[in-house]
Order: sequence, then C-alpha cells, then structure tokens
Amino acid sequence: MLHGLEFIAYPAIAGGAFCLLAIGVVTWLPALAAVAAALDRWRRDGDTRVFTGVIAAFPGYWRALWRHALVATAAPAAMLAAIVFLAGRPEPLAVPLLAVQAGGLAAFAVYHLALAVVAGHDPGAGATWRARALVLGFGSPRRVLVLLAALLLAPVVALPLAVGPLVFGPSIPVLCGLALLDRADPSNRVDASS
Repeated sequence: MLHGLEFIAYPAIAGGAFCLLAIGVVTWLPALAAVAAALDRWRRDGDTRVFTGVIAAFPGYWRALWRHALVATAAPAAMLAAIVFLAGRPEPLAVPLLAVQAGGLAAFAVYHLALAVVAGHDPGAGATWRARALVLGFGSPRRVLVLLAALLLAPVVALPLAVGPLVFGPSIPVLCGLALLDRADPSNRVDASS
C-alpha cells in the first residue's frame, strides 16, 4: 500500500518543484528536464529526495538549455496567437492553416517532452540530447501518440484534485517518456525486482 502511494507522492512532489521553478516562464524546459532527472533517479536508484533533486538539478539544465528555452517559449506563443487569429477567420484557407498550426504545436510539445526526458535520463550527454529526443519522440507512431496522449490527458485526469493539473501535468508525461525510453533501449530498463 505504502509502495503504491509512492507512485502518487513522488510525481506530485516533482510537479510541485516544477511549478516553483517554472514561475520564471522561460525556465519551464530546464525545470522539466530537472523533473525527469529526479524521477529517473527515483525509479532507478530509489532516491526519494525528489523535491531537492529537482531543485539541485535545475542550475545545470538551465546552463545547458537556456537559449533553447527562450526560443521554445516564444515559438508556442506565436503558434497560439496564430491559432486564435485563424479560428475566427471565415476564409476557406483558414482551416488548413489552422490544422498546420495545431499539428505544429502538437509536434513541438512531443519533441520538448522527449528532449526533457532524454536530458534528465542522461545529463552528461548534452551533445546528443536533440538527436535522441527526435528518435524518442518521433521514432514510431505509437510513441508519438503515447507522449501526446500523456501531455493532453494527465492534466484532465488530475482535475478532481485542486492542484492536480499543476503537479501531475508535467510529471506524469515525464514518467511516460522515461518508460518509453526504457522500452526503446533495453539497457535503460529499470529492474522491477529492485
């Protein structure tokens, strides 16, 4: 019973740390990578210092990802503005342009979740994060669908809890990404008996 509660408590704690770090808005991507690092250590080594693990990992990911995070914050804002603009347009061309914007936003979300997962799992391999994130995120249609579903459904499923979407919205998709990373490379697999 207590072991089962860990699967609720530690993702919630990691999500709380993410919310604290993401107050800076452009800090969301390094914060998500720090969440992935702390949850990966918890899954692999049983390290239960999840909150302090996220906080401690953040500065390293900020140094590595701050330029990317600036662009990654501006791009979806521009795409959302385009979607809002196109949604009210009566022209026939607006529908396909709206679909392109929505698809681009979905691909953006999947790629950045995969990037955070890969960076969190392997913090020392910064040069390969982007290529490995492309493989993890778009290497198979099933992985794209699972990651996208996790991103969309985690906040919805957590809605009954007052702060559920805030704390589980980032951490559950990261856990799904870590599980997919384990399946993509069996050498990453967590031993279930440990």
